Amino acid sequence: MDFKNFQMPYSINPQYTKKAAYFSMEFAIDQSLKIYSGGLGFLAGSHMRSAYNLKQDLVGIGILWKFGYYDQARNHDQTLQPTWTKKIYSYLQDTGIKFQIDIHSAPVWVKVWYLDPEVFHTAPMFFLSTDVPENDHISKTICHRLYDANESTKLAQYILLGKGGAKMLDMMNFSREVYHLNEAHGLPAAFYLLRKYGGDLDQVKEKLVFTTHTPEEAGNEKHSFEMCYNMSYFSGFSKEEVKALEGGDDPNMFNHSLCALHMARIANGVSELHGHVSRAMWGKYEGICEIKSITNAQEFKYWADKPLYDAKDENDDTLFDFRKKHLKKRLFKTVADQCGKLFDPKVFTIVWARRFAGYKRADLLLADKERFLRLLNHPKYPVQIIWAGKPYPMDYAAISTFNTLVEESKYQKNMAVLTGYELALSKLLKQGSDLWLNNPRVPREASGTSGMTAAMNGSVNLSTDDGWIPEFAQHGANAFVVPKADYQNMSVYDQDNYDLEKLYEILEQEILPMYYEKPDQWRKLTQKAMDDVKVKFGSDRMAAEYYTLIYQ
Repeated sequence: MDFKNFQMPYSINPQYTKKAAYFSMEFAIDQSLKIYSGGLGFLAGSHMRSAYNLKQDLVGIGILWKFGYYDQARNHDQTLQPTWTKKIYSYLQDTGIKFQIDIHSAPVWVKVWYLDPEVFHTAPMFFLSTDVPENDHISKTICHRLYDANESTKLAQYILLGKGGAKMLDMMNFSREVYHLNEAHGLPAAFYLLRKYGGDLDQVKEKLVFTTHTPEEAGNEKHSFEMCYNMSYFSGFSKEEVKALEGGDDPNMFNHSLCALHMARIANGVSELHGHVSRAMWGKYEGICEIKSITNAQEFKYWADKPLYDAKDENDDTLFDFRKKHLKKRLFKTVADQCGKLFDPKVFTIVWARRFAGYKRADLLLADKERFLRLLNHPKYPVQIIWAGKPYPMDYAAISTFNTLVEESKYQKNMAVLTGYELALSKLLKQGSDLWLNNPRVPREASGTSGMTAAMNGSVNLSTDDGWIPEFAQHGANAFVVPKADYQNMSVYDQDNYDLEKLYEILEQEILPMYYEKPDQWRKLTQKAMDDVKVKFGSDRMAAEYYTLIYQ
């Protein structure tokens, strides 16, 4: 293939001819391609699969992380140990394209790798690497670790993604009408385009669209303005020009999301609730673009268990129940392997699995220890609980939460904490759970998509009313939801206590009696969730909406 004059490798669906490039720090495409950390990557991976399904004129641009995010191992006492292993991918093609970009006022070589659409059924994808012999050691390490803890390395990664990705398209003579930033990491692409168009912001706005995933201002990335400037983030524009574009009120900090909202033609939040929260949050700034809502979704074909859907569609309850038990047994082999515990497929199984972050409250159920032990040792309604997820390797509070759960699990035969939460384990957990527990502090979860893929595998959601849940959940009919309180006027302590009380109430009084005493009703609820999630929260719908609502 001639990458210097790249052409889309499949014929384009006439509905999706707008030429788009999708920039993301991470993509969860396949278990073997470890270039993702969590939800943002899972979402981007599903988007790339749906772009392929719909034959859209879209390419994905990311970074080839040499060590990935990290590999989750254990210390001798079972606690968390992050390890970094060099990754090798024989199925990526060397494009032969190499070029230089300025990072920290010095030229850095960038090499481009290609993932053919037929390998994993995705849009064509390009991955950038600085790990080449021509670079010095520091430049090589830019693409080593996803979300590196070092601030200047992290900024260099954003520059590589944005400026490197935009320049790559020029090197390939591959013109794009839309530059889609999935989160603000790729924002240097906007400054690259601004330089290319001689400072004409209108020309940049014509091309730039932005998806924000963060529902609170403090969570949006801000870095030292001086450092960003010294790192060559702004493609040579003066400090005054950049500050005028960004429109922030802190002269010492650069707010990436705010600048993206000023430079993009249109932006979107990732659920109806998040769109509403974002408009309220950013509305105080003048001159920002319109913020719409496109609810996140996951690709049905990749995630859903087909035999389970077949049994449901054929109204074969016996086969449906048999398949679900089979999926539970499969997961429990991993539990036995990792933890030396033998779980029972007849027992109600709860899973909490996602990125470990403070607001997601992994250990909320344990806040009332007495009640937690009562739940685990209930004589009439037995329960098994599994946790999994990767804390950020430098987030010591989250690691401590993980290790606290590990420590508690040593004393409970029906409680397990698994390591290696990536695509493969995620799928196993969704297939093998009866209940998917999701209890973030409202309104801090922009979307949260793990519950969608759980529902696609016959696992029922129990959730606080945040992110995508208000658009999906009908309490007692397809999910269970903690009723919203007046969270804005509650302290964090009161909010946690309220949610904890409601979670236990729903579990003890509604969920467990239904599962054990009314299995037909439970099956009906599970199957309604499977029906309700399939189209509305399948990423083909989402990828189509990006074209109709944002790109066009």
